[in-house]
Amino acid sequence: MRVESNASAALSLFMQQRQKPSLWLAALTFATLTAYVTSLAKLGITGPALATVAAVGLAAFLSGIAGFAFSAICGAMLFQFRHDTVGAVQIMLICSIANQSLSVWALRRDILPSAVAPFLAGGLIGVPTGVWLLLHLDGGTYARALGAILFAYGSYMLLRSPIVLRRSPIMGDLVAGFLGGVTGGFAATPGAVVSIWCGMKDWDKVRQRAVFQPFILLMQFVALASIAALHRHGASGAEIPRIAWACVPAGLVGTWWGLAWFRRLTDRQFAVAINLLLIMSGVGLVL
Repeated sequence: MRVESNASAALSLFMQQRQKPSLWLAALTFATLTAYVTSLAKLGITGPALATVAAVGLAAFLSGIAGFAFSAICGAMLFQFRHDTVGAVQIMLICSIANQSLSVWALRRDILPSAVAPFLAGGLIGVPTGVWLLLHLDGGTYARALGAILFAYGSYMLLRSPIVLRRSPIMGDLVAGFLGGVTGGFAATPGAVVSIWCGMKDWDKVRQRAVFQPFILLMQFVALASIAALHRHGASGAEIPRIAWACVPAGLVGTWWGLAWFRRLTDRQFAVAINLLLIMSGVGLVL
């Protein structure tokens, strides 16, 4: 009986620690990441490659709070020292799939397939268009225009009350999904447009994330498959960089901590976090 009691107490303590980050757990995480980075350095992963891992970890933490904008934040850092556009997008897609899988698992009980389905239908049409733009066109002007829109909208929403729609027709879900698919295929950022639309529905923070998190995850899979399919038909640069796999652990740790902070936010604080991430996404795309 004493053994069972001790086990129950240990399990209870563990669950409490999962719900609320503690100093000892933060120290353990820091020590683990330090050991991980040291191991990478011993394997010869230094310089830009090591900076790539660090960028993924930081972007994963920030996006883990709001549930999206990982690729926009990560891209703002990666494109400062990486010039292989397709390779950078593939790194962000691989890490985003891992990060979003963790987030979707944490929200699995709140996900309603019927609410996600219209967004996915639009996204499936939009992703190939975005991937085609990524592989064939100069996307500088497009990325800067999208970044300016996100920056302006996020700034506007921070300065006034949120926009709430009295009606939210299913056609709006389809259009938001389509635009998210285009931006997902082009820049690995499918969540911004969908998160804006979900926010206009006046849903609480959990219901919003229970829609756009699985949408982001599935769009990343479709984007990777589309890149591979178009490559077989003559496009270039479809081989996934090996550093992408080394970035996954850093992304998962960052996402875990972002989720821990998300649970402590009120709906209003979550709305502010969303708008700040939109602004950061816009800046990342403009730069």
